[in-house]
Amino acid sequence: MRFYAQTRARRNRQVLVDLIAVALIAAVVRAAFAVREAVLLLAEPGRKVEDAGDTLAEELGNAGDAASDVPLVGDILKKPLQAAADAGSNFADAGVSFQETVSQAADVITTALILVPVLFVLLLWLPPRLLWIRRSSALRRLSEAPGGADLLALRALTGPPGALAEHPAPPGGWADAWRRGDRQAITDLSTITLNRIGLRP
Repeated sequence: MRFYAQTRARRNRQVLVDLIAVALIAAVVRAAFAVREAVLLLAEPGRKVEDAGDTLAEELGNAGDAASDVPLVGDILKKPLQAAADAGSNFADAGVSFQETVSQAADVITTALILVPVLFVLLLWLPPRLLWIRRSSALRRLSEAPGGADLLALRALTGPPGALAEHPAPPGGWADAWRRGDRQAITDLSTITLNRIGLRP
């Protein structure tokens, strides 16, 4: 199996298209992760809320523990402080939840920004490349099979006429030479077919 043509012009085009496709995919992935970093910046308020809630809960918890040491009214003083500490914990949990939501949104956006363009590039790039590989393999097998040169020559005769016009025709024309079984003409015609797809005999 051959991945690239043997003729320089077609091979250079194939390599250029492959490099462009890879560069586009790399640029898409890089841009998607840059967008992800920008989206994750939105989680900063959630981190601040979490830190503030944790600090508030800790301070009120400490105040409640200290208030419980007050004789007679310690338990009475501790209850509202503990309730406020619990509210601070809920405040921190809300900050964590906000960060998780932003992170999930960033994941979804990043995945979409990568998948859609990459699939588009692959749909434009892969089918022609795979088709060329399949065709070149089939023509190569045909050229090596008994009577394959005759079939390749016939393919050149039935192909675009411009390809034959570039080559000097034998006396009587290409079709007549092929019908007569002129080996040189058949070899030339099969070479034209192989060159058209980027292969050498």
